[in-house]
Amino acid sequence: MREPATPQPERCELCGQALPAEHRHLVETELRALACACQACTMLFAQAGAGGGRYRAVPDRYLVDPDHRLDDSAWEQLQIPVSTAFFFRNAALERLVALYPSPAGATESELDPQTWESVLGRSDLSAHLSDDVEALLLHRAPGRTECYLVPIDICYELVGRMRLHWQGFDGGAEARADLAAFFERVRARARTLPKGELP
Repeated sequence: MREPATPQPERCELCGQALPAEHRHLVETELRALACACQACTMLFAQAGAGGGRYRAVPDRYLVDPDHRLDDSAWEQLQIPVSTAFFFRNAALERLVALYPSPAGATESELDPQTWESVLGRSDLSAHLSDDVEALLLHRAPGRTECYLVPIDICYELVGRMRLHWQGFDGGAEARADLAAFFERVRARARTLPKGELP
């Protein structure tokens, strides 16, 4: 009987260097895809326009603005059928993209630009949002809706986690527990956006 193959470490998709479990990502902007990257390759693409803009390094910042509150009517305007969604600006398409986790993966929602502007577009967090590599992550809970500026890769991590744990019509207890733990980690990492800080 053959021994199972030893798992191979993930490698940087640009230079081939072996990567630790916790590593950074690049966005391949035209394909809207994530690429695993080592620290050196991440630094190469940290500046906007590096390499002709094909790749952009995903930042590692988490921000929250406690003064920006979203009520139930604002959530209804967004027309998102679940309790969690993320929004980012796609530079190649020159438009905003709204996505939410589902059993099938990331599901795109049509978002009217005027709705975006009235609900989120005038917020301080939106002013700091970097195209393609960061997102506004929203989570609706009883009595409140949380909004964070986060790296885009953790949004896709959340999509993968929900797809893995989802059961039944509403996701099930395991998916809800994982979602709660995920947002606990986001809250712990988020720093308050200082008032008057320029993008």
